[in-house]
Amino acid sequence: MPKVKVPRKSTTIDMTAMCDVAFLLLSFFILTTKFKPSEALAVTTPKSVSTKAVEAKDAVLITLDKDGKAYFSVSDENPSEKMDIIDYIDETKSLGLTKAEKDAFAKKNASYIGVPFSQLKQFLNLSTEQLQAFKAPGIPVTDSASNELVEWMRAANTAFAGTKMNLMLKGDNSAKYPAFKGIIFAFKKNDIFKFSMVTDPENAPVGTDLYKTQTSGGKKSEE
Repeated sequence: MPKVKVPRKSTTIDMTAMCDVAFLLLSFFILTTKFKPSEALAVTTPKSVSTKAVEAKDAVLITLDKDGKAYFSVSDENPSEKMDIIDYIDETKSLGLTKAEKDAFAKKNASYIGVPFSQLKQFLNLSTEQLQAFKAPGIPVTDSASNELVEWMRAANTAFAGTKMNLMLKGDNSAKYPAFKGIIFAFKKNDIFKFSMVTDPENAPVGTDLYKTQTSGGKKSEE
């Protein structure tokens, strides 16, 4: 007897449920994504080929903008050191800071000090909204006789005594040399001769040893 052939039917897949899941996931990521906040200080750093990431712990950052204004900041991961620094500055400069003003320095996220000592008390009393509109004059550094960054670095050295302080300098491409010279002067006055430059990383040129090391997973290829 001839075999009865069963008619073949194409398989139909209902994609409605899959589309629902995809849109749910898309909505979830849109609603939960946190955009990177804009930097408190806009600085265009020079480019360099580097493989070392910026340290977040025990970091002291000196920033120099295009107008030659210097700023001092400490990592938010070091609240106790920040408190020691502001205590030292208050005591040595006799500023008469209140506990609330000291707490404002220690607890402000991504805070930059860019004012002379005479304006520090007023600066620490600014609200978040006032800070956004505040135009800091910068820490005086160009005159060696009144270089106030010397005291800030001395306070940082005292606060990080016994701990490795990751000192970094972030300068704008258009920064003026006298201000840069004043920052280096403040480092030398505190016997600081090692620091890291924060730059804009770029890929190593093709064919160089560093390029071969990066493309080989960190191991230098043998020729």
